[in-house]
Amino acid sequence: MNWNIPNILTVFRIVLIPVFVVAFYWPEFSWKHILTTSIFFVAGISDWFDGYLARRLKQQSAFGTFLDPVADKLMVAVAFVVLVSAHHGPWMAIPSAIIIGREIAVSALREWMANVGDNNKVAVSMVGKVKTTAQMLSIGMLLFYKPLWIFPIAAIGYGLLYLAAILTLWSMVCYLKAAWPALTSDKGN
Repeated sequence: MNWNIPNILTVFRIVLIPVFVVAFYWPEFSWKHILTTSIFFVAGISDWFDGYLARRLKQQSAFGTFLDPVADKLMVAVAFVVLVSAHHGPWMAIPSAIIIGREIAVSALREWMANVGDNNKVAVSMVGKVKTTAQMLSIGMLLFYKPLWIFPIAAIGYGLLYLAAILTLWSMVCYLKAAWPALTSDKGN
C-alpha cells in the first residue's frame, strides 16, 4: 500500500469516527455541539480533498478506491446512530434507516454488478450527489441543533434529512432500474 496524501486523509477520516463518538457522548459542555459538528465537517472536507488530490496528483490507488467509500459510509452511519440515540422517535429513525438501508443495498448492487462486469450502469449519478450534499448538511445541522441567530438550524436539518431520504429512494430506484436488465438475465447466475 502506498501512503500518499489521499490515502492518509482517508485513514484520518476513519480515525475521526471514535473521536466523533467520544465527543458526542462526552458530558455536556458549552461548545459540545460546535465540536461534534466540526469533527463531522472536517471528515466531510477531508473526503472532498482526498478525492481531489488523488485525481490532481495522479495518486489513485486500489487501497484508496476501496477504503474511501467505506470511510464515508462508516462516518455517515455512525452519525445517524448517535443522532437517533439523541433524538428518540420515528422522525429521526425512519429517514436514518432509509438512508443507511439504501447505502447497504446500493453497495451490494455495485459489488454484484462489478462481479458480472457491468458496474458502469451503477456509477454515481447527479441525484446521488445532490442526495449526499443534503444528507451531509442535514447531519451537520442536526448535530449542531441549536438556533443560530434567527435560523432554526434543527428545523432546517430535519427538512434536509427528509429531502435526503426522498432523494435516497429516488436514486436507489434509478440504480435498480439501470441494473434491472443485468439482474433479471441468466448471465448473472
